[in-house]
Amino acid sequence: MENFRRIIQNNRAWAAAMVEHDPDYFEKRASKQEPHFLYIGCADSRVPSNQVTGTEPGELFVHRNIANQVQPSDLNAMCVLQYAVEVLDVKHVIVTGHYGCGGVKAAMGTESYGLVDHWLGPIRNVVRWNRSELEAIADPEARFDRVVELNVLEQIYHLTETPIIQHAWAKGRRPLLHGLVYDIHTGLLREIATGIDSQEAADALAARRESGVPAGPPPIAGRIAAPPVLAGDELADAIAMRVLRQLEGAAAGGNGKR
Repeated sequence: MENFRRIIQNNRAWAAAMVEHDPDYFEKRASKQEPHFLYIGCADSRVPSNQVTGTEPGELFVHRNIANQVQPSDLNAMCVLQYAVEVLDVKHVIVTGHYGCGGVKAAMGTESYGLVDHWLGPIRNVVRWNRSELEAIADPEARFDRVVELNVLEQIYHLTETPIIQHAWAKGRRPLLHGLVYDIHTGLLREIATGIDSQEAADALAARRESGVPAGPPPIAGRIAAPPVLAGDELADAIAMRVLRQLEGAAAGGNGKR
């Protein structure tokens, strides 16, 4: 109970400090929220979203889970994404991984973790698809870091495949998608991919996430000034064709790398 009571005491002290600095601090935020960002991060307790980004309450709309994943089958994540994009009209969606991620490390191993193994399946796919690159990295820690980066790229790509992002891009240029990795040793955020703003940029990301690019690649710059690649009535047909090509590729390749 001592640790729990400490949380309550800290809350009282924090609230008092905020009001002392700005008497209307809470009232100004009570009526509505207008965040610029949807932050999708890991549930790791060492990576608190507001602190590492230097943001105030009301600036980030946050979704966190084990290993910062974006799975289309995750109803929770999809509802958060839809609300952020279609209701809050966020300008940026940021996927933030972190070096030393326990979920990624577990996915790299062979040990069974029960129910969580189902959740880690997509990361194991990332490891399998990039096996040749990863085996070429001699240092285990550098290899671990690279999987963390590749996982961030994979989750951004998952975002680009959702109808929510596809429809938003068809209407305009928002949101922009970004990928960051937080270094728990330095407290710094590292840009892995930035400004993904169109299907064309997403396709370039798809090629890169399985391309064998060495660890620590420069950020991908989106093409903000260009018109949307998908627009109007062509959106549904374009999505259907991409899904069909993926299914045909999977059937032709069997269990190999897609």
